[in-house]
Amino acid sequence: MNHPRKLLVCSSFVLVFNILFFRPSSSDGLNFEFQSLTLRNLTLLGDSYLRNGIVGLTKELGVPSSSSGTVIYNSPIAFFDPDSNITASFSTRFAFFIGNVNPSSFGDGLTFFLSPDNQTLGSPGGYLGLVNSTQLTKNRFVAIEFDSKLDPHFSDPDDNHVGLDIESLVSIKTANPMSVGINLKSGNLITAWIDYRNEETKLEVFMSYSSFKPEEPILTVDVDLSDFLKEFMYLGFSASTEGSTELHFIENWSFNTYGFKPVRPNIHPHNVSESSVPLKPPIPVSDSGNRHHRRLGLGFGIAGPAFFCAVLVVFGWISVRRWRETKNDRNLKAELMTGPRQFSYQELKSATRGFHSSRVIGSGGFGTVYKAFFTHSGAIFAVKRSKHTHEGKSEFLAELSIIACLRHKNLVQLQGWCVEKGELLLVYEFMANGSLDQMLYRESEDNPLQWPYRYNIAVGLASALTYLHQECEQQVIHRDIKTSNIMLDGCYNARLGDFGLARLMDHDKSPCSTLTAGTMGYLAPEYLQYGKATDKTDVFSYGVVILELACGRRPIDREGACHKMVNLVDWVWRLYSEGKITEAADVRLNGEFKEEEMKKLLLIGLSCANPDSAERPTMRRVFQILNNEAEPMPVPKVKPTLTFCNSLPLSIDDIISDDDDGCRSPDSQFEIVVG
Repeated sequence: MNHPRKLLVCSSFVLVFNILFFRPSSSDGLNFEFQSLTLRNLTLLGDSYLRNGIVGLTKELGVPSSSSGTVIYNSPIAFFDPDSNITASFSTRFAFFIGNVNPSSFGDGLTFFLSPDNQTLGSPGGYLGLVNSTQLTKNRFVAIEFDSKLDPHFSDPDDNHVGLDIESLVSIKTANPMSVGINLKSGNLITAWIDYRNEETKLEVFMSYSSFKPEEPILTVDVDLSDFLKEFMYLGFSASTEGSTELHFIENWSFNTYGFKPVRPNIHPHNVSESSVPLKPPIPVSDSGNRHHRRLGLGFGIAGPAFFCAVLVVFGWISVRRWRETKNDRNLKAELMTGPRQFSYQELKSATRGFHSSRVIGSGGFGTVYKAFFTHSGAIFAVKRSKHTHEGKSEFLAELSIIACLRHKNLVQLQGWCVEKGELLLVYEFMANGSLDQMLYRESEDNPLQWPYRYNIAVGLASALTYLHQECEQQVIHRDIKTSNIMLDGCYNARLGDFGLARLMDHDKSPCSTLTAGTMGYLAPEYLQYGKATDKTDVFSYGVVILELACGRRPIDREGACHKMVNLVDWVWRLYSEGKITEAADVRLNGEFKEEEMKKLLLIGLSCANPDSAERPTMRRVFQILNNEAEPMPVPKVKPTLTFCNSLPLSIDDIISDDDDGCRSPDSQFEIVVG
């Protein structure tokens, strides 16, 4: 009976020894190198975007504008080892360039920053996209600024300088890169190296037009960052403009931490030096015949316990690891990890006041959406609650598995989830301005959705669909693009959501035939006929949304009270064939729009809603046309007609039947599933 107890004592000793001296830690450092940037490892915030492996941080517009954007590495990086009380040294290299369509319009610059927050996004102008103009002390950061504008408010020395900023945009020390012949606004590709050596408390910045690191830095700062580099930090870049056409790009990036592996202590029993203990000479033994047996015994005597201890060490390490993984109270390190987290049912119930009707902000086929306020953190989220637990499970799993892996500034970001007490719950970031259909069709004389917002929504949605169709590792077909699934943030930027019907598909693979699902008016003809969802069916739905934006009319509406049903695509195409396409513009805009942009948007809508799927553009082409990077596609004057080999078993009138009184509200949504 004593053997298990002895084994437990031995295991405990080995485990304690292992934890004290051999415990794996985050102090081994990290390194990565991106020759071409992808959204697999990065999160884009604000106006930033990714194109051809290059990140643009500010809006690509040919007119003076104000803009700010951020790109952040998804995973937090260990910078401090609490066991050894050592802060990491680090080095980074990246290539950037600052372009400008108008050389006389410049400002404000870009930064490389480290922050404990993975949502760092600041204001335009001299705030460099790093600091909020209304909350100057909110964001914590260590940053190197590459400033292209003299801003006296932040004590800038000139309009071409590099500086070290610590939780303030008033630089601790600056240097002018012209000292080595570098002009930030030259438009040339510039490579920058930033090195921080913790043991020397020194930070150095090197810059060159070539990829070879110079021998001498342009900026050297004696600074101890150990008080500012927390246990885990996020890395990223930010940039901003204010009334200028300056553009900021990051082309490649590498980063590594090093130098904070704790030194293992030298163990001296009783704190007595070796020289203080007299050593007796070995006694010679003449029995040479037993040497072989003694060697074997010595070998087994060493190898056996060593092997046994190794097994116990592995067993102990696995046990501790499993214990940590199943621990209910998550520590700060776990909270800092990226990706959606699992919420408890109780905290979501409390945040929504027991899913009270006063907290309802929307509803749909999946269920009801509630506004959730978390009192302990002050955060506001939107919680989507399934209407039918069993029926909604497949859609819930589809949405969770798809959107959790997606990162784009024009997609609603999933924050967490909960499967408890028979409930299926998804937690999203809260969108201050609700859905596009609520904003577009609300009964108000003062419609805040003015033309610049509408055009920007069209661009943002095109960018999101380009990402889903062509830039993800697997192509994502949304299948339910409509105005009620497009959310608007506080600045009226489009955020595509509701991936309950989305499907993953390998690129260049034929689509699978499925049940037709979606909302009438947004469904492509071939999808209604054959039930095959492709990227071109998403393009059709996008075209209808674009026409809604321009015209302020629903996809299927009635002219006047209880009059005949009118299809929006047919109505706009008829006006186009009559040479009066701009008459389709929303009358509530009162003519306050750019006619060229209005005509472009209407023609893009018709191109995307072409009955012939082969004639529809890709979303990348649409995005390029909207950004004046490609010529618009020709649109036939008469709407093409298609003939299917098998007729659709139900007509539009059959699917959308009138109510008993012969009238249907224009606000009604027509949900269908056709086998």
